[in-house]
Amino acid sequence: MKKINKIGVLTLVLAMILSVLLSGCSQESKPSTNEQASKPATEEKIKVAFVYVGPVGDFGYTYAQDQGRKYLESQMKNVETTFVENVPETADAERVFTDLAQKGNKIIIGTSYGYMDYMVNVSKKFPDVVFEHCSGYKTTDNLGTYFNRDYQARYLTGMVAGKYTKSNVLGFLAPFGTPEVIRNIDAFTLGAQSINPKVQVKVVWTNSWNDPATEKTAANSLIDAGADVLAMHVDSPTFAQTAQDRGVLAVGHDSDMSKFAPNSILVGDVSNWGPYFVQVVKEVMDKTWKPTQYFGGIKDGGIIDITPFSDKVDKDFQATVNAKKQDIMNGKFDPFSGPIYDQSGTLKVKDGDKAPDDVLLSINWFVKGVSGSIPKS
Repeated sequence: MKKINKIGVLTLVLAMILSVLLSGCSQESKPSTNEQASKPATEEKIKVAFVYVGPVGDFGYTYAQDQGRKYLESQMKNVETTFVENVPETADAERVFTDLAQKGNKIIIGTSYGYMDYMVNVSKKFPDVVFEHCSGYKTTDNLGTYFNRDYQARYLTGMVAGKYTKSNVLGFLAPFGTPEVIRNIDAFTLGAQSINPKVQVKVVWTNSWNDPATEKTAANSLIDAGADVLAMHVDSPTFAQTAQDRGVLAVGHDSDMSKFAPNSILVGDVSNWGPYFVQVVKEVMDKTWKPTQYFGGIKDGGIIDITPFSDKVDKDFQATVNAKKQDIMNGKFDPFSGPIYDQSGTLKVKDGDKAPDDVLLSINWFVKGVSGSIPKS
């Protein structure tokens, strides 16, 4: 009887031990619900690539575009950006765009006019990639264009130049004869003439977006020709530094250049591309993006604006310029409101009309008061 009891007890003990071991194995092999929830799924970032014609440190056009790229990254944590700088507007650009598409970038942004045809070619080869081209006019099913109405700000800075010139001669450094450059020279001239009808704008071509040595030579030649206020559509602040060295004034372009020539810069226009880049990425993610021709102005979230005025610009005149800026924002005034005549005296925009966007995007004539001819671009 005692033997049977001992065997039964032993069997019961072994069963209990086995139960505990099996229970422990079960707990170790299956994590708890809390442990599973603490392991977030890895979210794949959308890759966006930028292609620049100049260096990000030019403190002008490319610098402004790159500030927009940085803004995009700061606002959208699920975005990963890269950039390639100093890409010439040649067939080499097509190779760069192709390489970026092959590397898995879902959005590719080309920031210079001369990339247009190359981007058209590449976009057709990569229909699942979204392309955005700055300042161009050609689109495809997956290539859109964007630009700002910088001519609005140019008109305002032209007003300041017209106010503070004593020689009635303004100098303008221009890279190439593209519609973008021409309409900015025209708007600057019209703004200056609205304050001082005697103003003449002399243009010197540098044949480069970013060539500080040539820009310095061009600036000196304009000053030697009587210009006492300089403007430009190139990328570096060299022109303003030259103006300061020579004791004349200047207005900036693309970014606030006052720190480079504080005794020379009166005001400038500034581009803010970041919000547009954010808009594009959100539309791509939401599958609502379409290949449009975006052309934003002062009223559109500050994509183009003017910088703070120098102390050299008196408060009353600052108020005059700001009032005109408000009129542009409210649609009460347009810099290309008629009557506008070209260099030959031909009426281009009738009184009461304003130049439509298709004219502005393809403009190839200078307004009356501009001294210089337009080279083939």
